[in-house]
Amino acid sequence: MDMGNQHPSIKRLQDIQKEVKEIESQVVNFSGLSSDRAYKNLERTLTKQLFEIDSVDAEGRGDIQQARKRAAQETEGLLKELEQNATHPQRLEIESIFKEAQAFVEREIAAFYKGGNCVTEEFDEGIQDIIFRLTQVKTGGKISLRKARYRTLTKVCAVQEIIDSCTKQQPSLPLSTDTHPSVAKINSVMSEVNKAKGTLIAVLMGVNNNETCRHLSCVLTGLIADLDALDVCGHPEIRNYRKEVVEEINKLQNYLDLEEEADSTYGYELAQNACIIKIEEIRKKAKEVHASLLSAEKASELYLQSKTELQGLIAQLDEVSPGKNPCIREARRRAVIEVQTLITYFDLKEALLKRQTCAEQTAAEPPSHKAVWNILGEVSQIQQEVLSFDGNRTDKNYMRLEELLTKQLLALDAIDPQGDECSKAARKQAVKLAQNVLYYLDIKTDEWEY
Repeated sequence: MDMGNQHPSIKRLQDIQKEVKEIESQVVNFSGLSSDRAYKNLERTLTKQLFEIDSVDAEGRGDIQQARKRAAQETEGLLKELEQNATHPQRLEIESIFKEAQAFVEREIAAFYKGGNCVTEEFDEGIQDIIFRLTQVKTGGKISLRKARYRTLTKVCAVQEIIDSCTKQQPSLPLSTDTHPSVAKINSVMSEVNKAKGTLIAVLMGVNNNETCRHLSCVLTGLIADLDALDVCGHPEIRNYRKEVVEEINKLQNYLDLEEEADSTYGYELAQNACIIKIEEIRKKAKEVHASLLSAEKASELYLQSKTELQGLIAQLDEVSPGKNPCIREARRRAVIEVQTLITYFDLKEALLKRQTCAEQTAAEPPSHKAVWNILGEVSQIQQEVLSFDGNRTDKNYMRLEELLTKQLLALDAIDPQGDECSKAARKQAVKLAQNVLYYLDIKTDEWEY
């Protein structure tokens, strides 16, 4: 069509579609809730565009009617996607966990406002549990959910780091006020820093509406200025004390830029993350080791070599640095469990083969000890199936494997060592091994993804 002779209505529809296209990425990436200001702005903009589309006069022409219909469908599709992003069950689950975290933090930070530096064990463990639960939220690869999960994790992990810094021993803090007149001021600043930690945690978690990151930054900058004004010449121990307090303040300042970091794509879109790529390469190698054993005629001859390879993979996983990202940390943890399960499988196979070649020695064992090893033989066969299992929890085979392992645990529980310490220790190790296999089956089928 000659652009110069294009109908004004068609031209208007194309302009509207262009405007809608410009905000499409904002809709796709929207990670908030329907109550957020950003949601309402996007909804208002798209609704306005629908009215604009509806107001275009088709003048009875079929081509304009079709163009208007397409433009309306595209805009309505974005409105629907925006609503789905904000009301997705997993998005609501993330919000529910965060609300729980907010209530928990609000109860625990009271001690900080008094200038103390005490973190209860309950506070530490509670935050760790919240982080773990957030990493388990399924996103299905959906960008908006990944972003929402990562933004929430960024805040909660920052809280964890702050309370971890409170539990670390700092022998030089505080010094006695008798040491130097400046020490009293530094001690006073340190007390204010501890209060600021509580305020920062409250701001990050959204439980203090009376404070902002900007004002808190000004407060912290003022504390540094107070420290810089102190004359501590000729007193290296006091200078070091002041330096440590300044470092504490600078660490808190870094957390004030979290909103910007939480929006960075590299944080939540992990498919191309170097650490994840490395972890996946290691997992692939582990699977290749397992596959080569399954196809080998004399697998027992390859056990030692395979174990050595797998132990090398564990060392490689140890070298992967997840940084502050809990999703990468969880991916590494799962990979370690996967490789370690293979190593345990080879260890058990070797032990069972060794018993077969030492029949005379095993003949003198107590019945309870023999019973444990008989069950371990069964566990070894089940473990081999678990390692090869590639289904989900709805599969009949999953339920069969779970039931078989549970039966072995019950059988171990029924063994009476009759006071024999070796039998007691063997049973304890066998129970732990069977539980580990059951746990591996569980995490292998929980559909976790980073």
